[in-house]
Amino acid sequence: MANINASIHFLLLIFLSSTFLYLETVKLGSCNGVLNVSCTEIERKALVDFKQGLTDPSGRLSSWVGLDCCRWSGVVCSQRVPRVIKLKLRNQYARTPDANDEDTGAFEDDYGAAHAFGGEISHSLLDLKDLRYLDLSMNNFEGLQIPKFIGSFKRLRYLNLSGASFGGTIPPHLGNLSSLLYLDLNSYSLESVEDDLHWLSGLSSLRHLNLGNIDLSKAAAYWHRAVNSLSSLLELRLPRCGLSSLPDLPLPFFNVTSLLVLDLSNNDFNSSIPHWLFNFSSLAYLDLNSNNLQGSVPEGFGYLISLKYIDFSSNLFIGGHLPRDLGKLCNLRTLKLSFNSISGEITEFMDGLSECVNSSSLESLDLGFNYKLGGFLPNSLGHLKNLKSLHLWSNSFVGSIPNSIGNLSSLQGFYISENQMNGIIPESVGQLSALVALDLSENPWVGVVTESHFSNLTSLTELAIKKSSPNITLVFNVNSKWIPPFKLNYLELRTCQLGPKFPAWLRTQNQLKTIVLNNARISDTIPDWFWKLDLQLELLDVANNQLSGRVPNSLKFPENAVVDLSSNRFHGPFPHFSSNLSSLYLRDNLFSGPIPRDVGKTMPWLTNFDVSWNSLNGTIPLSIGKITGLASLVLSNNHLSGEIPLIWNDKPDLYIVDMENNSLSGEIPSSMGTLNSLMFLILSGNKLSGEIPSSLQNCKDMDSFDLGDNRLSGNLPSWIGEMQSLLILRLRSNLFDGNIPSQVCSLSHLHILDLAHNNLSGSVPSCLGNLSGMATEISSERYEGQLSVVMKGRELIYQNTLYLVNSIDLSDNNISGKLPELRNLSRLGTLNLSINHLTGNIPEDVGSLSQLETLDLSRNQLSGLIPPSMVSMTSLNHLNLSYNRLSGKIPTSNQFQTFNDPSIYRNNLALCGEPLAMTCPGDDEATTDSSGVDNEDHDDEHEDAFEMKWFYMSMGPGFVVGFWGVFGPLIINRSWRRAYFRFLDEMKDRVMVVITESVAWLQKKCK
Repeated sequence: MANINASIHFLLLIFLSSTFLYLETVKLGSCNGVLNVSCTEIERKALVDFKQGLTDPSGRLSSWVGLDCCRWSGVVCSQRVPRVIKLKLRNQYARTPDANDEDTGAFEDDYGAAHAFGGEISHSLLDLKDLRYLDLSMNNFEGLQIPKFIGSFKRLRYLNLSGASFGGTIPPHLGNLSSLLYLDLNSYSLESVEDDLHWLSGLSSLRHLNLGNIDLSKAAAYWHRAVNSLSSLLELRLPRCGLSSLPDLPLPFFNVTSLLVLDLSNNDFNSSIPHWLFNFSSLAYLDLNSNNLQGSVPEGFGYLISLKYIDFSSNLFIGGHLPRDLGKLCNLRTLKLSFNSISGEITEFMDGLSECVNSSSLESLDLGFNYKLGGFLPNSLGHLKNLKSLHLWSNSFVGSIPNSIGNLSSLQGFYISENQMNGIIPESVGQLSALVALDLSENPWVGVVTESHFSNLTSLTELAIKKSSPNITLVFNVNSKWIPPFKLNYLELRTCQLGPKFPAWLRTQNQLKTIVLNNARISDTIPDWFWKLDLQLELLDVANNQLSGRVPNSLKFPENAVVDLSSNRFHGPFPHFSSNLSSLYLRDNLFSGPIPRDVGKTMPWLTNFDVSWNSLNGTIPLSIGKITGLASLVLSNNHLSGEIPLIWNDKPDLYIVDMENNSLSGEIPSSMGTLNSLMFLILSGNKLSGEIPSSLQNCKDMDSFDLGDNRLSGNLPSWIGEMQSLLILRLRSNLFDGNIPSQVCSLSHLHILDLAHNNLSGSVPSCLGNLSGMATEISSERYEGQLSVVMKGRELIYQNTLYLVNSIDLSDNNISGKLPELRNLSRLGTLNLSINHLTGNIPEDVGSLSQLETLDLSRNQLSGLIPPSMVSMTSLNHLNLSYNRLSGKIPTSNQFQTFNDPSIYRNNLALCGEPLAMTCPGDDEATTDSSGVDNEDHDDEHEDAFEMKWFYMSMGPGFVVGFWGVFGPLIINRSWRRAYFRFLDEMKDRVMVVITESVAWLQKKCK
């Protein structure tokens, strides 16, 4: 109802007022006592009894004293016959209910609730025989059943019980009110029963019906037949009623074709728009938003020439274009088609509207969130001179804004964010003198913005041009002495070049409440005049610039303010701010010194506190424990020392604790286990000792558990397997011992497992291949923070793309046994099991890890061949198999052609082939010199005799030199000796394998 324009109200007033003409012939008495009338004793007593049944916490009925009840507040009497004809007891202090409002029936604040009537409704009201108007709306009867006796008021014309918290079912006795013209039962606490809508047929005079938010699902199959009996109906509102059937019968509403208002929004219709809708030639207001209407928006709207309001937003419309005949609705003032899947272009629709005689009446156009609706904005847009609101955000429009936009002299709101507008912003935008809000965000604009773009924007209060991409393609080039014609209260310029100087034109903007100058290439100090503007800023964001200097200690902010000074060069001690801040971000600056000891007292309302990547020292203040509403605490990458303080009680909302890369010592406090909302616990890179406290098993919603690079000891707790939401488990570089608990395998969402550089023993759990999180894609929208991951032989830091990393690192432990089968981990990118005591062969199925990029199995005791299946691992770009007992020929096809560094295979004495110097048997073909076949026999014999002579002469010395040349170094050099005997062991193993397999084959044949 809040969206109906004034003209629709006027139209409804004409129709509805005609039904009350009989009242114009009767002069009314009222509560102000101007007229000399007095109610009867029976009616006075009836009202007193009614009052006694009510609860009246604010004393709204305090005037109900004395003999003349016609003077009482909310009581209206007729003059000719002193009878009570109206009870106007609506709670005026509660928010006006909207038929589409999800909060109908619930008070917006305690102030409205404090003025609400409650209690019971006395039967004594039946003594008001002439009652024609009863309004009890927006009170609180706490689920009380609507009294059945209300159906006995034969003369009642107006009944409004909306938002009064009546409960139970609608009494069918209301169907006896045959004179009723207006009925509003809008309430979330009412419902219908089967056949409960048949009572509507008795309301033959009804003009206005609102059953909004009442559960009519049991009557969903025949509700239209019940409504069809109301031939005089002008306004029908059934939003959020649980209706599922929108019949497509020939003329199901034949008797109600004079309908002016139809609101069926927020139901569950699973159909297309029925054609009977186009028979309502008088329809002025049509709301079908938030249903499941499917197909495309049909042609036929050209017949509804009286339409002034259409809302089809939030449905499932899919179409190549907007219906052509929508452009014929020259009386249309509001059109909403947002949140659908309409595609194509809007040129034809815009052109049609521009052809209306005396111009189109369209004032509000909302086509947002259709995503595929696009093309160029046509020049005909400039012909919609009555347009006040234009919402085109979240579509696929391209190019520039047409110059004709400057003709829209009535335009107040222009929203075209999140498109693909890749042209320039025309200077004609500066002619929109009525413009209040301009949002051009999330478009790849190019070019330069000058003073001309704002020349006549005298009404502008909100300006937003932001980009999530870090690339700057839009430059602000305004004179340093320019004085804007506007006074902004909201300014957001993100990823636009404003610098290098701080924008001087902000000097005149003393009404600002939001300032965002993020990534604006400002390399300057913030001038003193800015700090002295005495702004009441709700948001100050100047992050990602090169701003320097000190932040003054005198800054004051209103309640729930947010300050973000991140990624600049601010220096000096920790700045003081007013106590009203809700979020403070100072990360990546040059602040030094300690965090103030009283920070928790001076800023007790903080929810987000991030001072990471500075040079802060000292200990973590105990006063932080007084910030009970804290949601994120990030102190990482500073020089903080001492123990983690006991500040964790009464923190029900805290979900991020990040203290990595400091010099914190001592044990992890067991009181951290009280943080039931904790999702990110990051304490790596400190000097923490002791065991992991068992109380942390209470933090079952953990996403990231990072205690790496400390001095923690003990066994890995098996209860880690109960953290079913865990995505990252990083415990590397500690002193943990014992086995890897098999419960780790139950972490179905885990995609990073890093237990490297500990003293873990036992075998790799055979169930490790069941980590399904390394076989499924993780949504990029999920925040996981920042993490250091060892990949490709070096340490890499991931932040925005961390969700793409799938890694298992168990390197540098004392793990033994065989490699488990991991073929199910289809998205695994890094597998590092180096520096352990693994034995056996490399599994043949390792070749199924098609997305593996890093494989390090070095410094183990693996034997056997390099599996031929590994040649299919085309993503592999880092391989290390050195210091094992591998044998056979190195594969040479596909990815292995790039692994030409011999160090990859170092100290595998039985490996042969490229890139090693050792050739494999059969690689060198024997060569013969065919040119000597025709030599004389005596020449051959002469040469043989000569060779035999020298053979016997050199055999003795050769034996001595050969023996000591081989065995001498083996006796002297221990490492050579061990390698030689390892070679002999391997040869023995090979021979035994061949013999065993041959014997088994013969036995099988014999059987």
